[in-house]
Amino acid sequence: MSTSEVTGIIDIGSNTVRLTVYKINDKGAYKAIDQGRWPARLSQRLSATGNLSQDAIMELSQVLLNFIRICEKHRAATIRAVATAAIRQSVNRDDIVKYLFDTTGIQVEILSGADEARIGSIAMLGSLPISDGYVVDIGGGSTEVSLLHNRRLSSVISLPIGSVNTSVRFAAGENPVSPSVLSNIQSEIRRLLSKQKWIRMNPDLPLIGLGGTVRALAKVHKSQSGYPFPLLHGYQLSESQISDTLEQLARIPAEKRRKLSGISKDRADVIVPGLALLLGVFRQTSASQLTVCGAGLRDGLFYETCLPHLRWDSEDQVLEESLRNLKALYQTAPEDHLRQVSKLSLVLFDRLVALHQLPAFSRQMLDAAAQLYRIGGVIDFNNIADHTFYILLHNNLKGLSHRHMLITAGIASFRGTNQLRQKLKPYRSLLLDGDYELITKLGALLQLSSALDRSESQAITKMDVAVAGRRLEMTVEAQHPLPLEQMEVKALMKDFKKIWGLDPILKLEI
Repeated sequence: MSTSEVTGIIDIGSNTVRLTVYKINDKGAYKAIDQGRWPARLSQRLSATGNLSQDAIMELSQVLLNFIRICEKHRAATIRAVATAAIRQSVNRDDIVKYLFDTTGIQVEILSGADEARIGSIAMLGSLPISDGYVVDIGGGSTEVSLLHNRRLSSVISLPIGSVNTSVRFAAGENPVSPSVLSNIQSEIRRLLSKQKWIRMNPDLPLIGLGGTVRALAKVHKSQSGYPFPLLHGYQLSESQISDTLEQLARIPAEKRRKLSGISKDRADVIVPGLALLLGVFRQTSASQLTVCGAGLRDGLFYETCLPHLRWDSEDQVLEESLRNLKALYQTAPEDHLRQVSKLSLVLFDRLVALHQLPAFSRQMLDAAAQLYRIGGVIDFNNIADHTFYILLHNNLKGLSHRHMLITAGIASFRGTNQLRQKLKPYRSLLLDGDYELITKLGALLQLSSALDRSESQAITKMDVAVAGRRLEMTVEAQHPLPLEQMEVKALMKDFKKIWGLDPILKLEI
């Protein structure tokens, strides 16, 4: 791709109309560069005859025109707009689509429930390393439940109830919601799902949650529990945690819910029915846990529209693509150098893994850290380690759990044990016994691997590693002498020996 490409994706939801503007640069790296939202509440503006009111249609047209202006500011080449349950269920939906085209020039696509589930699954598969599980997307006017098997969508159902129309139907909005009303909402979910054989036959799978209801739940629980990690994506909750949060929010009116961290003002009156639906789906699927997916319908639409070549057939591809994208977005070191450091670090790891009983999963962490250890230079080279740590904790390294992201960030930014302790102190509740020692060892190993290509010339073509007594002997074949590398290895010797109990010795064969 020789030039940058900008695309606007508009999701006309039943509760909220949202815009995300994405940019793909000339290296094929992509990110969101702007967003917009409008609490349209379309599901509440359907008449008794099922028609969306003219006022709502005119307001929606103006919102689209405003979003188009944002896209034009970014010189978007493509704008794709889709509508979900509220317009799908409207009797006058054809008239709505025509009016929006006539007034905005945008041809709005009306997605079926199956379309919503399929596109949501694309977003989920591109952001989480889960092969088997249920996916639930609770919108304002519908709820999609689907089953993934071997990272393929195998079954789907779209239910005509969401957080907004359930709030209206059960009068579960501004006031506290009684336990009996919560029970009635969950009974409705049971009734709608009870005939789905594929749900009864697949218990104990994770439930992956998409959409604003799930994100709000995670924000509230994360804030109240003091969970230290900065990202929502990948946050996990148990059935009891969902139930406890629902009961807490149901006991208070929407006025007080609006004051809680994590709940937007326009979601406070629909969060309780939304969570009641979520809990009902959780129980009906006999799920093992809820995993929050930060990606959603707009991300899936972006992948489908602009990156149809991407494949998520295996869990490993999620991390691989995330690494490729981050490196292309924030390129601060030659790719050949990063590849060489990664290769050398894995040669060292494979020789030492059994001797020092390193956990197998940590090889993936070391590889990722080696590819990203220079990323902080995009902000300031003088404080590259601190900036690397920050970027890796806030840029959603997809394919890794929060704990593994923290381990990777620690390895990539390692500059000594004292600095590491300070960096990890706020997050110590996420780490298990032995994690600090693991980060220290792999951080030192990455430093040594970087030293072995200090000239960034990829001169080393082959390396044999042997442990002889207290010596880590690295016998290398190289294209030319390695004075810089020899100097760097010698400078690291004292600290490396403290951590590994081995003197690193570089032997050169030209």
